Amino acid sequence: VFTDPEAASVGLTAEEAERAGHRVRSVDVDLGGVAGASLYADGYRGRARMVVDLDREVLLGVTFVGPGIGELLHSATVAVAGEVPISRLWHAVPAYPTISEVWLRLLETYRG
Repeated sequence: VFTDPEAASVGLTAEEAERAGHRVRSVDVDLGGVAGASLYADGYRGRARMVVDLDREVLLGVTFVGPGIGELLHSATVAVAGEVPISRLWHAVPAYPTISEVWLRLLETYRG
């Protein structure tokens, strides 16, 4: 949705996934902490969430909120629709420094 800030999502929310019977874990990242965000704008604020199917370790859904996040939706759509395993997403290294670095931060947070 091209609002201010933008909001984009693909797949299921955590609540929808749980209602569908999936065991899930949500992972949240502050987009303002991603190096590329500071190049986009001073004081950048935004959030990213991925919903992981714990049994299959694939993404069931991804949501982004923040300025310019529409650019992130295509990669999220490929990951969710293609049921790309998290172990494979580690090999899709995002460009640095861009906001797409959020993918690395989400995966790092998931691994703990």
